[in-house]
Amino acid sequence: MRMTDFAADRPARLYRSPTVSPALRRGWFLLLLAAALAVIGLGCARPAAAPASAPDPVPQLPAPARVAAVNGSNPGEAVISWHPVDGAAFYRLAWIAAADAAAITKNDGDWMESIASINLPAAADANAVADTAAAASADAAANANADADDAAGMQHTLTRLNPDASYTFLVGSLPAKTGTPAWSAPAELNLASGTLAPDRLYNVTVPVGLTTNEPGAFGGYTLFAAKENADSFLIDASGQLIRRWEQPLDHIKLLENGNVLGSKDGTMYEIDPAGNLLWEYHHPERQHHDFLLLPNGNLLLLLRETKSPAEVIAAGANPAFVHPDGLDIDTIIEVRRIYPDAIAVAWKWSVWDHLVQDYDPAKANFGIVAQHPELVDLNYNLRQASRTERNHKTRMLHANGLDYNPELDQIIISARDTSEIWIIDHSTTAAEAAGHRGGNSGQGGDLLYRWGNPQTYRAGSFADQQLFWQHNPYWIPEGLPGAGNILIFNNGDGYEGRYLDHSSVVEITPPASGYGYARREGGGVRYGPTQPTWTYTAANPPDFISRRLSNAQRLPNGNTLIVSGQDGVIFEVTPAGATVWRYVSPVVSKGPIYQGDPIRVQPAPQGGAGPFWRNFIYRAYRYAPDYPGLQHYDLTPQGTVELYRDGTATPAN
Repeated sequence: MRMTDFAADRPARLYRSPTVSPALRRGWFLLLLAAALAVIGLGCARPAAAPASAPDPVPQLPAPARVAAVNGSNPGEAVISWHPVDGAAFYRLAWIAAADAAAITKNDGDWMESIASINLPAAADANAVADTAAAASADAAANANADADDAAGMQHTLTRLNPDASYTFLVGSLPAKTGTPAWSAPAELNLASGTLAPDRLYNVTVPVGLTTNEPGAFGGYTLFAAKENADSFLIDASGQLIRRWEQPLDHIKLLENGNVLGSKDGTMYEIDPAGNLLWEYHHPERQHHDFLLLPNGNLLLLLRETKSPAEVIAAGANPAFVHPDGLDIDTIIEVRRIYPDAIAVAWKWSVWDHLVQDYDPAKANFGIVAQHPELVDLNYNLRQASRTERNHKTRMLHANGLDYNPELDQIIISARDTSEIWIIDHSTTAAEAAGHRGGNSGQGGDLLYRWGNPQTYRAGSFADQQLFWQHNPYWIPEGLPGAGNILIFNNGDGYEGRYLDHSSVVEITPPASGYGYARREGGGVRYGPTQPTWTYTAANPPDFISRRLSNAQRLPNGNTLIVSGQDGVIFEVTPAGATVWRYVSPVVSKGPIYQGDPIRVQPAPQGGAGPFWRNFIYRAYRYAPDYPGLQHYDLTPQGTVELYRDGTATPAN
């Protein structure tokens, strides 16, 4: 069948299909009507309201025409083509499995809220943004369909979809990367049967170790753990090894007393400067991602508790989004270490105690979501968790970071899967933390502040979203430039599939007022700020991207240390964005490599998290030369971590 015939016949065949519910047919009718209005110039979608600082509205565009989908050369590939739109700077290619759309519609949901999508630049060849394998597949598919209408013009190949499944595809035109697109009529495709090929590993060869050390760099000592190898390394500003820990850790912090705290696979460790294991504890509720030493000597730990499907539904969840294995919810506990292998719990906070839902008035937590930004919309989070194949469908938040403000006695949490940061009150008792009253704020354990994605509390649209699967929110301490502001590694990832093509580091000034936080000026319903105080992106933004892992830290000289975790790069930038120090981890699963040896890379599937270099790291931290914990170590350089065959540098023993 010619692509033009497929595109022309597809909407009518879908509408008549006996497998499509009446509600879904009505949805298709409204979508087709909107597309027709767009084509005749009335516009099928209005752009989101522009910020107050924007002088002009975003122009409207007609929807792309002649959208067609055919199978690619390999299982799980779909080649989407469409006719270009004059004035479009980007196209948003969206897709959803027909089974998912039907299940959502059956439960009175809007499947358009769960559709995955990517933004493509309006280049002459849209495949230029795909990886090499996808581009090759697209070319092969185009050759196999030589009778297709050449006027379609634009083409992109999606990979790693589910073979032998039916998908619906839409293409929207955009005058800018963000906003609401003018959507095309749908195109549906039954993917060919087959088995997805395993991801192909490939090699990259780049200089490793210290690659940049310019005047203006802060200096000090950098601590990181190699995720694949699980050894940890302390290096000086010249990239020389100071100390290596061979205990299995993938996250490590140096304490002021010289001990290190570390974690691996849910087990916590404390090790003294001589290498002796002082404390080891594995929590049955799975410690994960982050831990924090408080001024009183206690630890904050992130944990996961599992709720059964019955408990989740009783809490007001839409059953369509409840996984058969139940739901992992995040909690924070404050513990006192009991040596050598126990804890005593001093305080606890759980998101489970601070939910709201408007799905079922007969169930717990019922309320008007938009009126309760201090609570967490259970069904928004569950809907996010159900959106794409690669995500953890049993995890409500995937919280991945903690920090503590001693002046306010507050905790900041990174809720990755909803692309938000939250602030809660730590001054509460354990009972108050489970309720809505008490503490310095008077709000108990409810959210005092949230920022990054106002869609979560019905106070904005996708155009207002500023964080995308962020990591490591960090209060800049007193005495450092930007003190009191919050620094965030904004990964550029997200459940919705509307990925950014780069990562960034953002610094925001929260609207703090005493122990509380004001809403946006002028009576708005969103928490400010409207824009970050400071942002770092690469000169060519796609050159800096780490969709997972990573962190950032403000240094005493005003520079910022940034960790691009997925490719193992640690670098320091000035406030103007100039890189003055850069180090590439030379440690892979077998240990340090020789300079010039390749690094294996695991490519990402379609919509995945981006390629993982096998030298990847979770975080790194910089310690000033006068940091008390360093005085417990011999700081004599021991040679580079990377190895050399030609004798041009001295490797560590």
